[in-house]
Amino acid sequence: MRAMILAAGRGERMRPLTDFLPKPLLSVGGKPLIVWHLERLAAAGFKDIVINHAHLGQKLIAALGDGDRWGLRIQWSAEPEGALETAGGIAKAMTLLNPDNENAPFLVINGDIYCDWNLALATQRMSQPKDDLAYLVMVPNPEHHPNGDFVLNGDRVQDVEQAAGKLTFAGIGIYRPALFTGVERGKPAKLAPLLREAMHNGHVSGECHPRRWEDVGTPERLAALDVELTIKPPVIQTP
Repeated sequence: MRAMILAAGRGERMRPLTDFLPKPLLSVGGKPLIVWHLERLAAAGFKDIVINHAHLGQKLIAALGDGDRWGLRIQWSAEPEGALETAGGIAKAMTLLNPDNENAPFLVINGDIYCDWNLALATQRMSQPKDDLAYLVMVPNPEHHPNGDFVLNGDRVQDVEQAAGKLTFAGIGIYRPALFTGVERGKPAKLAPLLREAMHNGHVSGECHPRRWEDVGTPERLAALDVELTIKPPVIQTP
């Protein structure tokens, strides 16, 4: 299975920190946020990684290179200034994620989160059923997003208006290329409408991850996570 890290966002809420540095390169616990993802992907057995970029993308490329230092093969998917939104970015990178033009699933991780979900589970999670288009990792609602996104009913993810018990999408998903069939390559497109349509048709599954997750969306949350990881660095487990 291949994996993609979404790293093309402007990081407006992080300004002025992101005026001169792309958000995934902001440091927490002594290393760039995106490096935590790369280390976990390598430990989980991934080899081929795609990273999209737009704002200050050349700084990402200069910092991470081809991924050899982590035992990874990084391929880069360049987007125009302003980026292509989540689905548009994934669709543009599809030839890198799906080089054999099959419907094999791939993992996508938001570059601006921190999470200790076991990435080695990704291949297992999308092995059955075959007609699922997406598998979403959900988390308990954080204080800054108290109403959540979707309902988890057993292992099915559902879009239910005004429902109690909603969870928050963690920004970690496993997708099949068929989810993006209708997305025009090179055009901006949001992920949420595609997921909601797939949920309506019963083709999205998922789980709740109750452990450590952080949407590193503000300088305050970045600083708090930096202190946490500096005081007690986590051990990244291999499968």
